[in-house]
Amino acid sequence: MSLNIYYTLGRSGLRVSRLALGTMTFGTEWGWGVDEAIARQIFNTYVDAGGNFIDTADLYTNGTSETWLGKFIAERNLRDRVVVATKFSYNREPGNPNAGGNGRKNIMRAVEASLQRLGSDYIDLYILHSWDTITPAEEVMRTLDDLVRSGKVRHIGLSNTPSWYAARAQTIAEWRNYEPLCTLQLKYSLIERNIEREFIPLGLELGMGTMVCSPLANGLLSGKYKRSEDGFTGVGRLDTTRNIQNPTFGKFSERTWKIVAELETVAKELGHSMAQVALNWILNRPGVASVILGASNLSQLKDNLKTLDFEIPSLLANRLEAISRPELHFPYSFFGSEIQAMIHGGATVEYKRAGYDPDVLIQSKGTGVSEFF
Repeated sequence: MSLNIYYTLGRSGLRVSRLALGTMTFGTEWGWGVDEAIARQIFNTYVDAGGNFIDTADLYTNGTSETWLGKFIAERNLRDRVVVATKFSYNREPGNPNAGGNGRKNIMRAVEASLQRLGSDYIDLYILHSWDTITPAEEVMRTLDDLVRSGKVRHIGLSNTPSWYAARAQTIAEWRNYEPLCTLQLKYSLIERNIEREFIPLGLELGMGTMVCSPLANGLLSGKYKRSEDGFTGVGRLDTTRNIQNPTFGKFSERTWKIVAELETVAKELGHSMAQVALNWILNRPGVASVILGASNLSQLKDNLKTLDFEIPSLLANRLEAISRPELHFPYSFFGSEIQAMIHGGATVEYKRAGYDPDVLIQSKGTGVSEFF
């Protein structure tokens, strides 16, 4: 259960664990989180296993997540050891349009509030949480660059934006010599594979490592939910939010149940839990730098940390790929082998891109200096 394998995040020099700790469950304000004592146990277990990458956001549990995280880090004097990622965008002041969004005014407000809750004078990775549809990428990137130059932020990233917006933002950074984006935090799982069309190639081409969130599709891939006449049975976040009109939680369909069934079969053949297999499969997809674990209890975290202890044979991995393969829509249907044969005159022409550059894989050697291999 050791996390002593690290990747640099994108083209940055920031070294992060392949499994990150998500802290959206730190706090009970939303009805499905954990209390402070359990949150502390989860945090300590993760860092004691060698993990150094922790994800939060100013929105999570109305600020409690950031506050507790800062407290736990201070208790063990770990600020220089851990990599803290937090996010901005969402509004907690109804009626005040500038208390949310991605404009300069809100980013400057949000970073100061997060620093205060975290009890830190800097943030390792500051991420735009969601596209607000109105703020130009030029304004966002200039503001984030100013924060890096001020020393309040070390690295920057995006989450939940269109691929064209992410590409424009990174191009602006290159053109104007701003701090470049080093990560894209995106939902990715056997259930949700749409980022493979645009975002994975984008990240590989422009130097942004994919930071995966919701790798178990809000618990659906853990096996805790079963199909029923009323839709599903099972206790967890999806049960708590079943009546919420939010696309984040609308995951039940004929396709998803087929994927869950195949995952269960493969997991039994491997002798591992469904969650471990689902996480392992995502970890080894092209472009993935780190996968966020969102544990709601200590036993769940310990089970998930064993994800790195085995390999899925290619035959079984291919079965999971086939059952979960998303439908190919235009224009992606034009990029397949038949059309490419017409373009290249029938010759086989391929451009091989590494899944994640092995030159930036780092393995910790106890307390000594890390080694590239």
